Amino acid sequence: MRDWRQDRIRAAINGTNPMVMATLPGGFAVMGDTQFLPGYSVLLPRRVVGSLNELSLSERTLFLTDMSILGDAVLYATKAVRVNYDILGNSDQFLHAHVFPRYRHESADRLKLPVWLYPKSYWSDPCYQYTRQKDRSLRAAITNYLKDHQS
Repeated sequence: MRDWRQDRIRAAINGTNPMVMATLPGGFAVMGDTQFLPGYSVLLPRRVVGSLNELSLSERTLFLTDMSILGDAVLYATKAVRVNYDILGNSDQFLHAHVFPRYRHESADRLKLPVWLYPKSYWSDPCYQYTRQKDRSLRAAITNYLKDHQS
């Protein structure tokens, strides 16, 4: 059996991606693999594409609207000071949008910088890896917000 991480979008489509919180008109809202910024989430598109430009204009509109609604949900659930959005496509060759909550407890210098400048260890340290048990209430709060505020 193939690991769902090898094809996250198809796994979301076929219901085997355990990170999916909600299916939205423009994509799948999923928890991020790491949670050093609790509530970090990702929006995957409803079909496999390499970039935003491969979606039709109506699909782009839905995707970007849902990205902002996922940001609203993350802000609501985490009480973060703001959200950073990233659509990169540099490492993973499929469209996905990162939604990062930013917190008051982060240093002022850190808050001015992209999340990607956190030390590499934050991305791989087991203590920051998402677990359904540890992150249950945060996931539930984001999911409930999304169900109540779909576009």
